[in-house]
Amino acid sequence: MSARLSSTRARAALGVSARVSVELLLVLVAGAVALWLLGRMWSVVWPLIVGLLLTTLTWPLTRFLRGRGWRPALAASAVTVLFLLVTAGVVALIAVPVAAQSGELSDGVVQGIQQLREWAAGPPLNIGDDQITGAFDAAVARIQDSAGSMVTALVSGVGTVVNGVVTAVLALFLMFFFLKDGPRFLPWLTRQLPGSLATHVPVVVARSWNTLGAFVRSRAFVGLIDAVLIGLGLWVLGVPLVLPLAVLTFVSAFVPIVGALFAGFVAVLIALVSNGPTDALFVLAIIVVVQQLEGNVLQPMIQSRGLGLHAAVVLLAVTLGGSLAGIVGSLLAVPVAAMIAVVWNYLREQFTDPPQEPETDEPHTAGAAVVA
Repeated sequence: MSARLSSTRARAALGVSARVSVELLLVLVAGAVALWLLGRMWSVVWPLIVGLLLTTLTWPLTRFLRGRGWRPALAASAVTVLFLLVTAGVVALIAVPVAAQSGELSDGVVQGIQQLREWAAGPPLNIGDDQITGAFDAAVARIQDSAGSMVTALVSGVGTVVNGVVTAVLALFLMFFFLKDGPRFLPWLTRQLPGSLATHVPVVVARSWNTLGAFVRSRAFVGLIDAVLIGLGLWVLGVPLVLPLAVLTFVSAFVPIVGALFAGFVAVLIALVSNGPTDALFVLAIIVVVQQLEGNVLQPMIQSRGLGLHAAVVLLAVTLGGSLAGIVGSLLAVPVAAMIAVVWNYLREQFTDPPQEPETDEPHTAGAAVVA
């Protein structure tokens, strides 16, 4: 006789599935509401995030000064002023030449794309010029269709600049207060939370802060090394626009995987236009070597696997963040994913049963000792 299905077990399985589905749906609704509230409060949340990121970069120096007997307000003020001076120096020494050469940089990218188009039309690809022209015409038509939105964006450009200035000022003030009163936050938070939350939430916040600081400082250091090595390679080969390309490499380092590909693509295009295909291949080889050095040596040494995220998770997080919030989403995707992993690992620790020690047979052990 063939085995018959148990109606009791089937109803139990359906009941469990329905209950889990309803609970998951409630969790998704709660997440959607949280994201909606985050979007409504973005004008306040974004300066807070920028202030936290800046604090992670400047806190080690503040901690050093406080450890040498400086008062918290004095240490925070000194570090904030030093940060402003360094930022002004970077703008004066790097950003101004980069802005002056931005037109040449964009022209070089356009010429490089045109050369790639001519190469694709020849052997071995033999992509027909009509196919390339059709794709180009489609892109132009799409841009023309969105002309209205482009004009609107241009009109609102002044407002965007004003919002950026306000965000920067708020972020600097928040950075100062975080540097000054940061160590008092966790004790204050512990006093405000009831019951077991007073124990769990401060631990999660402390771990998230350590993870965020490790990410920002390691990415800044790795990006600086990438920019210096690639910039030296471009300078040796005589490729123009070395300084803008080095700055682009440093900034792109904060967007894992995708940023390195974009910066490398632009550098190879500029070398192809200015120096020819041979130097472009040398630039490509330099970028590949530097990226391999970063991925296999620098990141394991500097980050020490502090984020605990697989490379595939990083790539998916960057892609999802970029599709949801553009450049800002790409920048914040990895630290957000890392902090989600911190919360998940802490929940696993709390919900995991402690390992049970094997029971010892005391009479047998005693008898064995007597025999011995």
